[in-house]
Amino acid sequence: MRVISGTYKGRSLQPVPHKLTRPTTDKVKEALFHMIGPYFDGGIGLDLFAGSGGLGIEGLSRGMERVIFVDKHPKAISAIYENVKSLNVEDQVEVFRNDAFRALKAASKRGLQFSYIFLDPPYEKVSFEDLFESIHSYNLLTDDGMVICEHSADQSLPEEIGEFTQLRTETYSSIITISLYQYQ
Repeated sequence: MRVISGTYKGRSLQPVPHKLTRPTTDKVKEALFHMIGPYFDGGIGLDLFAGSGGLGIEGLSRGMERVIFVDKHPKAISAIYENVKSLNVEDQVEVFRNDAFRALKAASKRGLQFSYIFLDPPYEKVSFEDLFESIHSYNLLTDDGMVICEHSADQSLPEEIGEFTQLRTETYSSIITISLYQYQ
């Protein structure tokens, strides 16, 4: 695993040391960021179900000013801390060991809004509809913000989820699909 582009291009990232997470491949990460950027002039990201933090770190490398990482697994949190420290970006991140829905509620209580929310939950284990409902009800996405969903290719997400409309969807290597959403 590595950072694909930007300030930290080519820097290695440590994966989560178990088989419960599946890191986003370099090919998919590159395609994803070309869909949403590829570079940013600030903005705050939320990397929910962060694993090793690869998506959020890529966002930082490409110009996001801040990223909040959330995962409930201790080994994932350790990997995120290790990766953040190796890149010396501790002052641009917050890392929380928490359940995704509790983390969304906590972000709301802090009055946070995100420009980009990365959702890469364990396949078929978490309802995207429930996640979108929480994001909307807690007002966590900026008006022009984007929700980026990584899901299995055999899982089709609807064109509309609550207040959100699908902008684009792309399947890679017949295994992974990226779907982008914004407010209607």
